[in-house]
Amino acid sequence: MKQSHLFTKTRREAPKDEVSKNAQLLIRAGYIHKEMAGVYDFLPLGLRTFEKVLNVIREEMNKIGGVELHLSALQNPETWAKTDRWSDENVDAWFKTKLKNGAELGLGFTHEEPLTALMTEQISSYKDLPVYAYQFQSKFRNEERAKSGLMRTREFVMKDLYSFSKDEAEHTKFYEQSSDAYGRVFERVGLGDTTFKTFASGGSFSKYSHEFQTVCDAGEDTIYIDDERKLALNKEVYDDPQVYEATGLVKENLREAKSVEVGNIFTLGTRFSEALGLSYKNEAGESVPVFMGSYGIGPARLMAVVAELLSDDKGLVWPESIAPFRVHLVELPSDNEEVSKEAAELYRELTEAGIEVLWDDREARAGEKFADSDLFGIPLRVVVSEKTLAAGKFECVERASGHTTHKSISELIGHLTA
Repeated sequence: MKQSHLFTKTRREAPKDEVSKNAQLLIRAGYIHKEMAGVYDFLPLGLRTFEKVLNVIREEMNKIGGVELHLSALQNPETWAKTDRWSDENVDAWFKTKLKNGAELGLGFTHEEPLTALMTEQISSYKDLPVYAYQFQSKFRNEERAKSGLMRTREFVMKDLYSFSKDEAEHTKFYEQSSDAYGRVFERVGLGDTTFKTFASGGSFSKYSHEFQTVCDAGEDTIYIDDERKLALNKEVYDDPQVYEATGLVKENLREAKSVEVGNIFTLGTRFSEALGLSYKNEAGESVPVFMGSYGIGPARLMAVVAELLSDDKGLVWPESIAPFRVHLVELPSDNEEVSKEAAELYRELTEAGIEVLWDDREARAGEKFADSDLFGIPLRVVVSEKTLAAGKFECVERASGHTTHKSISELIGHLTA
C-alpha cells in the first residue's frame, strides 16, 4: 500500500475525552475512530491488525479441531426464555429491539442458546460427537459504563467456541487442549510472559472456571500470581480454602497484580443441552444430554492490551505477528528523481517477495515521516534517501529496539524471508 492512498491522518495530541492509553495511541495513529462511548470503527491500519489477531486465533482453534461458522446477531426470545436468560431481571446486558409488527428481538451478547438449539438438528447419535464449533461474531452488551478504550465496549467481535461432547471425560480432554491453544495465542501476539491461567468462580456452571489474565496497570481485575507455576487466582476466589486444595497453590507464595481478562474457558455441563433438548443416543440406545463447554477471546481487547503494554513514548510497537505491515518504507524528500525510482524498485521487489509493505511516498518533511513511522509501530522501517542511494544500502531500523543496520535489496529480502 502507498501511504498517499491511506486516507487516515495521524494526530499529534490524544483526544481529550479518551483517558485510556490504548485508545489514545490507536486514535492518534489512525487505527480506530470513536463513534460514541463504547463504540469504535476500525480504520484501514486498525482493520489489518485486527484481522491479523483473528488469524492467529483462527489458526490455533483449527489446530484443535475447531470448525468455523457464523451465527446471526438477531436473537429469538423464545430460545432464550427456555434458559431463563431473556428476562432483563436475569440478564441486564441485553440490547433489545422490535420488528414493525411489534415482535421483540434481541442483539446477541453471547451464543450458547442459539447454537445449542441449532445443534438439535445436527446431533442425534454418539457418532455425531464431538463437535467444536466457533465463530468471530459481533456481540452487543448494554454496559452501564463503557471505558478503557477497546477493553470494554458496547459492540465488539468475540471469538466464541462451544464444545459438544459425549461426556465429561471427553469434554475435559478438549478443555485442556483449549487451554493450551489459548496459551499459544497469547505467546504469538507478544503477551506470553505476562498472561496467566487464572482460577475464577465458575458461577452457575461449575465450581471453577479459568480466565486468562494479562498483568496490566490499566486492568480492572486483581489477581494473585504464582510465577513459578505460571498460575493465578482471581480475587473472588483468593480466600476460598477449596481453591488451594484443588490447585496446590500456597497463599504465601502469591503476588498481587492488576490485570485484564483476555480470555476465558467454562465448563457448561448439561445446563443448556437439557433446557433446549439437545441429546444423543449412546451405543446402548439410551438418550443422553450432550456435555458442553464455552471458550471466549475478545480480539479487539487483545489488540488493546498489546497497545497498552508494547508501546513506548513514541507510539505503538507491534510484534510481527499482528503488525499491519512488516515494513514501513520511508522515502525521504529529495530533488533527485533517482531516490523515488529506487524507492519504487524496492517496493516492487519486496512486494513480489511476499512482504507486506507500507510505502510512505507522500510529499512531507522527514521529521513528520519519522514521527508517523514511530507512531504506526510497524516492526521495520527502511529509509530511502540521497544518503542511502550514495551508499548503495538502505537504512533499516527495528522499531522495538531502535537497532539500525544497512542492507542492500538482496540482503534485506534475504533477512525478511529467512
